Amino acid sequence: MAENLSYVRDHFIAAEQPPMSGSSAIGWMRKNLFSSWTDSAMTLIAAFALLYFLPGAIDWLFLSAVWSGADRTACLTVDQGGTLPSGWSGACWAYVGDRFIQFMFGSYPRDQLWRPLLVAGMFVALLVPLLIPKVPRKGLNAILLLVALPIASYFLLIGGRFGLSHVETTLWGGLMVTLILSFVGIVISLPAGILLALGRRSQMPVVRTASIAFIELIRGVPLITVLFMASVLLPLFLEPGNSIDKFLRALIGVAIFASAYMAEVIRGGLQAIPKGQYEAADALGLNYFHKMTFIVLPQAIKLVIPGIVNTFIGMFKDTSLVTIISMYDLLGIVKASFGDSGWITPVTPLTGLIFAGFTFWLFCFGMSRYSAFVERRLDTGHKR
Repeated sequence: MAENLSYVRDHFIAAEQPPMSGSSAIGWMRKNLFSSWTDSAMTLIAAFALLYFLPGAIDWLFLSAVWSGADRTACLTVDQGGTLPSGWSGACWAYVGDRFIQFMFGSYPRDQLWRPLLVAGMFVALLVPLLIPKVPRKGLNAILLLVALPIASYFLLIGGRFGLSHVETTLWGGLMVTLILSFVGIVISLPAGILLALGRRSQMPVVRTASIAFIELIRGVPLITVLFMASVLLPLFLEPGNSIDKFLRALIGVAIFASAYMAEVIRGGLQAIPKGQYEAADALGLNYFHKMTFIVLPQAIKLVIPGIVNTFIGMFKDTSLVTIISMYDLLGIVKASFGDSGWITPVTPLTGLIFAGFTFWLFCFGMSRYSAFVERRLDTGHKR
């Protein structure tokens, strides 16, 4: 009998330490920074780089920076600490402060700045509720943002009616131009890209061929070429004496270019939908419009949200190329200000470029984070 029970344990197993919570700081570091020898080495290299470069960057950007001043002499102060080259100060934020209005609105008349500010306020007031899922009346909100706001903005910004003075688009510039170009490009490129993607997959030869030709032609040339065509070649096809506003031509060029890329993103989502979804919709007796609107497109767009947002971010940054057709977005107007004799210093260009880069990063990072939020919310397998 004893032999038969020899495998039975005659004492308790010693108690072990409970697993370390991954929610604690140490647990997070072990999981994300030191989970393997490779991760540990990369973490140590990154920490060394931060300790080596970060103090100098903080000193240049903030501690030794010049925050106020009337002209270039304020940013030519010799660094007392000896860490900067002779005759250099830290970042010249006084220059950014002096040119801030120009960086935001270009040469828009200063006594009429309430008009673009009013447009910006309406844009934020309509965009924020649209982005918050729990806010009701999304349809009305979208109509106001995508239809009513562009019409109101046109009359407010250009003027010439309702007692408003006329402001030429050649006076526009800065962040205002960047936002208008990117917003119009986003609003037009998404529906146009959907139509082009559906056209490329159409069973009608004429529609399919036209869609393929448009997409491949536009995707085969750089945006600079499209902008040159819209700015230089398009007026040649008009009757003498007729012309299209240069800013409107840039809007058309950016929207056309973004639409071709968006079409390929949407087409990737359409091809990822299982064939059974199409067959199930046909079995229910749905026509083509209902099948695409209620069954296929919602699933396809959900799958390609990262690609859509990536296209939006690329388009937002590519608006800087309008400088080649003598239009000045944020980056263009910052670079143009480098020639101002009142602010020529060794640190002025770098300060202006850092300001422009941070502004672009802020908008792009916001779009990226919101897309991640939408992905998590639409992920049916995600536990919320």
